[in-house]
This record gives sequence, C-alpha cells and structure tokens, in this order.
Amino acid sequence: MTTQVFGIKNCDTIKKARKWLTAEEIDYTFHDYRVDGINEEMIQNFVAQLGWEAMVNKRGTTYRQLSDEQKETLNQDTAIALMIEFPAMIKRPLLVHNDEYHLGFKADQYSAIFNK
Repeated sequence: MTTQVFGIKNCDTIKKARKWLTAEEIDYTFHDYRVDGINEEMIQNFVAQLGWEAMVNKRGTTYRQLSDEQKETLNQDTAIALMIEFPAMIKRPLLVHNDEYHLGFKADQYSAIFNK
C-alpha cells in the first residue's frame, strides 16, 4: 500500500496534511512539483481521476493573476497547459492512497480515508 502526496512544500495546507500523516504514523512519499517536476502525463492521469475543474485552485494567487481572457477560455486543454506551466495552480494537496485520488486536506476527510 503506497500513499503519495503531491504539492508544494511551502503551502500551508500541505504542511497541515503532512503533519497529520506524520502524527498518525502513516508512511507516505511527498512529490514537490517545483523540486521533483511535473509533466503532461502526470496531469493527464490526475485529470482522468479527478476532472480538470476540480484540480484548478481558483482561490489561489496564481489563478487570480490569469488574464480575464485566460479565465473565460479555460477548458481541459488550456487548464492542463497552465497547470504544467504554473504548478501552484493545482489544488493542494493531491493525495493518492490505494489507487484512489483525493484533493484538499481536512482532518476528518483524512481520518475517513485512512480509517482512523
């Protein structure tokens, strides 16, 4: 059973998720988009599991800095290209546990995922 967390290490929500996983003694690997990279194949896989709309972090600075035209014409193809170029635009954390994909972090959500 492998557990992977994808995100950006200085993100507050990532820090909370990692702290929770460590406190619950759950082994996981962390993939930092900025350090370990991200490519179209990864994004395509995530989109196939979660849908591109769910993956776009519309509350983040990166999304808010897009032009109005970029926001208005956002579709799966343009969103994938933007998420590769600007990984901070991906909602975080993205958790893969037992081949199931989850977005975001709430302690109750993780408790349910890991049956804690």
